[in-house]
Amino acid sequence: MAKRGPDIDAEIDALFQRSLAEFTSARNALAKRLGSEGRRLDAERVKALAKPPAPAWAVNQLYWQDPKAIERLLTLGERIRKAQTGQLKNADLRALLEEKKQMTTALLANASAILEKGGHPASDSSLHRVSTTLESLAAWGHMEGVPKAGRLTADLDPPGFDTLAALMGGKDLDVKKVLLFQAPKRAEDPAATRARLHETVQASEKALREAHRDAERAKSALAKANARAAAVEKQKQEIEARYAEAKEAVRLASSDARRTAQAVADAERSLAKAKGALET
Repeated sequence: MAKRGPDIDAEIDALFQRSLAEFTSARNALAKRLGSEGRRLDAERVKALAKPPAPAWAVNQLYWQDPKAIERLLTLGERIRKAQTGQLKNADLRALLEEKKQMTTALLANASAILEKGGHPASDSSLHRVSTTLESLAAWGHMEGVPKAGRLTADLDPPGFDTLAALMGGKDLDVKKVLLFQAPKRAEDPAATRARLHETVQASEKALREAHRDAERAKSALAKANARAAAVEKQKQEIEARYAEAKEAVRLASSDARRTAQAVADAERSLAKAKGALET
């Protein structure tokens, strides 16, 4: 029979508190250890946990760093829902909404710092997804069967119309409707599109600047190489000219030597002839 350890929830909580870079290897190591301990069900549960995207990871860290702040957001979301349905008498809905806005703004600032510290871009698109996830958590509140901050494995979308109607009207929730809102991919809004395109333009401009710098460095290196080649060519020409001059000097000296030797021979013959005539 498969064993089940009493501390699996604590181990899963610790897993979701890790950095994104560590998540996959830590999850696999935990699942492997649980399997080796005979805790098959726990191992399968851990192995099925998906690595969250950076915005969802940031919301998880918001919870682990300050769970009371997220709890206040969920409680406030429930109060707003009750005020909208008349269940909370004499409630100032406008004040509640303003309080929620301020609370979300503070959480977004913290999420931005968390993303940057974790090595992830705190872009407008990422912060928009963080904001949407926080809004979704506030809309769900403490209801059963919905994703919980601290263990999110995906960015959340706000509840759909039917689910909102059930929430506002106090009807029983269909579990399928509760879980479906995680999966659909909503169309990217214009602001997010502009932010994404702006990031692409910035990356392209950076690549272009680096290409220009590389081209300038290559151009400078080519100019230096050409200058060195020209200097060597000049030295070669000067050496060849000196060599030609030296060769001509050798030729002239050799010619002079031959003439001098011939003159010496002629003089010796003339001397011998004169001596012979004198002895006769």
